[in-house]
Amino acid sequence: MPSSAEERIRQLTKGMLRKKLFVILSKGGATPDQIGALLPQHLEYMIGLEKTGVLFASGPLADAEGKTRGDGLTIVRAASAADARKIAEQDPFVVNKLRTFELREWTVMEGSLGIKINLSDQSLELT
Repeated sequence: MPSSAEERIRQLTKGMLRKKLFVILSKGGATPDQIGALLPQHLEYMIGLEKTGVLFASGPLADAEGKTRGDGLTIVRAASAADARKIAEQDPFVVNKLRTFELREWTVMEGSLGIKINLSDQSLELT
């Protein structure tokens, strides 16, 4: 017989999203000049992934004081870890050996996303 804690967990999680995504933790080490030289190609690559629906979110990581060190976090929609790895390997920062990466599978269970659309000026806000 399941314990009351197991039953409560089952109740709390039964309607959760359970969406599988892949997290690419990029590790820096390159100089700001090296990053800057390839930043346009990196951004073009990320925007291309965004436009095709592969990219969920991406951006630089900073420490608690807000200082960036060249690390980044990218979350992609992919059919498998192998597909996600191919996406990460094609990033110009990785191709040119300015970053290495660690790949993890992430199951999205809970959270929220808000979208506000202002009809008067056709602007959009994410909250």
